[in-house]
Amino acid sequence: DDPLPPGWVGRPWALHTGYLRSSPETEWILEMDADTAAQPGLVAALLQVAQQEQWDLITLAPQFILKHPGESWIQPALLTTLIYRFGAVGSEAGSPERVMANGQCLWVKKSVLDAVGGHESSRLSFCDDVTLVRTIAAAGYRVGFLDGSQLFQVRMYTSFQETWREWGRSLDLKDASPWGQIWGDCLFLLATQGLPLVLLIALVASQSWRWGSPLVWASLGLNGVLMLLRIAVLAGIQASYGHKAWSFWLSPLADPLAVVRIILSAGSRPRSWRGRDYQQLGTE
Repeated sequence: DDPLPPGWVGRPWALHTGYLRSSPETEWILEMDADTAAQPGLVAALLQVAQQEQWDLITLAPQFILKHPGESWIQPALLTTLIYRFGAVGSEAGSPERVMANGQCLWVKKSVLDAVGGHESSRLSFCDDVTLVRTIAAAGYRVGFLDGSQLFQVRMYTSFQETWREWGRSLDLKDASPWGQIWGDCLFLLATQGLPLVLLIALVASQSWRWGSPLVWASLGLNGVLMLLRIAVLAGIQASYGHKAWSFWLSPLADPLAVVRIILSAGSRPRSWRGRDYQQLGTE
């Protein structure tokens, strides 16, 4: 690959280059990742919903293609960390800082990109899609994160290890979020997704309910409800997947690991990405 200009991550630079080379007469720009597969009618559907519902920018959630048991186990658990923090696809965000987006399929008015300087706001971001969309939302434009599972598919990674390493290190969204929000979200995930299964197993294994303590019974009830909610979320996201391996249905067992991955990512910054070295990023 050609060397990057100082102060840019590779993906936002590539997208910014495409934006700079677009025709001045362009009304809409579609950005899609190379690992996606679009269904016929994608562009027509995006244009129609954008015009009918007056969106300035739309990103779509895909249908995920998972082929191996390991990735089918960890990936839904990692996806659930996003749902717990930002709500399901189509949810209204309370503020620009809570907007969710997916840059694998992004449809935006060129005039909106012109107004925010293209991808300049996300030049240093390893979650550049969320950074860009939150910048646009903060500028007062109407942005939407909609269900696109019938419109395109994505095969992101090929194993547990690759999913853990590559996807896991950007899902904390630290480059698009204030410090307090990042760690507040980590504590929320720990309480609602990371610990319930562990606590339930510990309480049942220790036979603590025999003590008759109201606190023990309250803990059993609360964590039991949280696990039922987690199972409901799993049922709700199944349409976002094509063929589902048996390990998909066991993905709630991966929740403690998924939350640990988010916390580890929140406390570090990538030094390399997709074969590029970013040791000096932000120090030029």
